[in-house]
Amino acid sequence: MKSDGNPTYSIVGGGISGLVAAYRLRSIVGDDAVITLFDPADRLGGILRTERIAGQPMDLGAEAFVVRRPEVPALLRELGLAGRQVGTTGVRPLLYSQSRLHALPAETVNGIPSSAASMAGLVDDQTLSRMAVEPSRPLQWLRGSDPAVAQLVDDRFGAQVVARSVDPMLSGVYAGSAATIGLRSAVPTVAVALDQGATSLTDAVRAALPPSSGAPVFGAIDGGYEVLIRELVVQSGIRWVGTGIEHLAHDSNGWALRDDEGAHWRADAVILALPAPRLARLVGSIAPRTAAAASRITTASSAVVALAVPGGTPLPSRSGVLVASGERLNAKAITLSTRKWGRGGNAELLRLSFGRFGDRIARDTSDEELLAWSVRDLSTVFGVDVEPLDVGVHRWLDAMPQYGPGHAELVAELRAGLPPTLAVAGNYLDGIGVPACVGVAGRAAAEVARMLGADGMAR
Repeated sequence: MKSDGNPTYSIVGGGISGLVAAYRLRSIVGDDAVITLFDPADRLGGILRTERIAGQPMDLGAEAFVVRRPEVPALLRELGLAGRQVGTTGVRPLLYSQSRLHALPAETVNGIPSSAASMAGLVDDQTLSRMAVEPSRPLQWLRGSDPAVAQLVDDRFGAQVVARSVDPMLSGVYAGSAATIGLRSAVPTVAVALDQGATSLTDAVRAALPPSSGAPVFGAIDGGYEVLIRELVVQSGIRWVGTGIEHLAHDSNGWALRDDEGAHWRADAVILALPAPRLARLVGSIAPRTAAAASRITTASSAVVALAVPGGTPLPSRSGVLVASGERLNAKAITLSTRKWGRGGNAELLRLSFGRFGDRIARDTSDEELLAWSVRDLSTVFGVDVEPLDVGVHRWLDAMPQYGPGHAELVAELRAGLPPTLAVAGNYLDGIGVPACVGVAGRAAAEVARMLGADGMAR
């Protein structure tokens, strides 16, 4: 059904994926189309959430994007926000392992090292010797295979490399571990190098190392991600309905939606920008193949504690600390935000991240306990006793999909089960970071616009 003869589009989910899908749709279908976005949250943006901590904007969800990927810089230019892009100060993170701080190993790909020398001081001599001779050991690699990262790295380099170098990186990205993430998702360039004939893991990692340009790896937005969210809302011209969608059905007139307040809606095409578990529940009757695939994607929950501490607190000139597996800390990572981005007033901002796949920290731990853990971990890691000037706590429940072995095939199955004029977007598809979400959302918008056609008729 159309509004005054104009095509109607519904987007379910108001995170970055849903908002970019709406913006892309608007640019494709023009001003006359009606785009309605459904999300029951108190604000749009999903896991992009900017708060004021000690009066300063601070992102409590995703805080950065990889600059070498083109999606976010290009989007900022389109929206007239290129001048708001900022880079890091260039300071590097530290690694906390064996109850002490280490320099983060250089020349790794998501923590997988390219040489034994880079692991010196982090792993024992036996592990270093094993790594040194790894290129001479026969490698059995099946082209196209996708083992868990831990399976390959443990076999070639040893368990200490997994726990002390790889796990800290993957815990930060996925809230998972090397045992739960597939090689092709975590380090696709390494997998490609192995497919192309690299005879050792060492050689594959060396082939996959990105060229060093000296430019910042990560970027952010001055004022926080809320700046991007606000502009997407304005330029997409959406109608935001503050409800969730409980039922979805298709008939000869298009799509029928029922929200959680019992209201009924119609649309010619729909984009579902929902987490995988919610997608599986919503499409079970109309796309059982898609629902079955989505239900196999597991998720992790995490919590972020943002702190403002007095200026002059003796913190290292580093961007933060990644925590190895098995350490007696509760936090999995500490970001020294003021040191990382070079912005701040009279207070220093930092954030601590909690929660890994399989635990219930984000669900069951009180704000008070998370704060106490944060203060204690800062004392343990840096030897400082802080009295926070301001605190913010936010939880991201089931927000971190685990890209297990064979994830690409699972996503292909999920997409293959979708009926016409229905598309999906989200961080469980082709990458968990903001750039990947932007790219996937654009693909979803283009798909439904193409399937519906310029005249609003399904193809």
